[in-house]
Amino acid sequence: MKLFDPILVLAAAFLAAFGEAAFSLPHRLLGAQVDLLPALMIYAALQTDIVTVSFLAVLGGLFLDSLSANPPGVTVFPLFAVGFPIWLRRDLILRDLPFAQTVLGGAASALTPALTVLLLLSMGQNPLLGWGSLWQWIVMTAGGAIATPIVFSLFEWCHSALGYQEIKETTFRPDREISRARKEITK
Repeated sequence: MKLFDPILVLAAAFLAAFGEAAFSLPHRLLGAQVDLLPALMIYAALQTDIVTVSFLAVLGGLFLDSLSANPPGVTVFPLFAVGFPIWLRRDLILRDLPFAQTVLGGAASALTPALTVLLLLSMGQNPLLGWGSLWQWIVMTAGGAIATPIVFSLFEWCHSALGYQEIKETTFRPDREISRARKEITK
């Protein structure tokens, strides 16, 4: 069982959730905080198994909710609702193209906060919604779209630097010489 991918994805989710709370410079510059968990969910849905997608939705949602005013666990369903359909159709998606990564990251970053607000409203909560929320949603969508190809390239670099590369062995040794001379038949 490959444990490198799940450990790397869950460590990145931990760093993304708590890094967003620790560094407030993007929030001060843009007026909104860029959420990296949907970008990580796109990576996990396209490159890992369903167990990693589920763990990322649960742990990433709980990490994010522990630092926000949301009730605990309200972000779990939107993250899973974004990741599961992509995981189901990952064979049909051109996952290596940065354009496809950008489109999927933008869609996930737009859908996750919209579903979270919908869940909060259905639970009887009163989230602060106004024209400023539209700006925050646009910034989160654009930031997630930009961050998704960066996440893919960062994980690719981690795999090449830290991951175990399998050596493909053949049945032929490279130092073996094959004699191809014709034999003459004598009568």
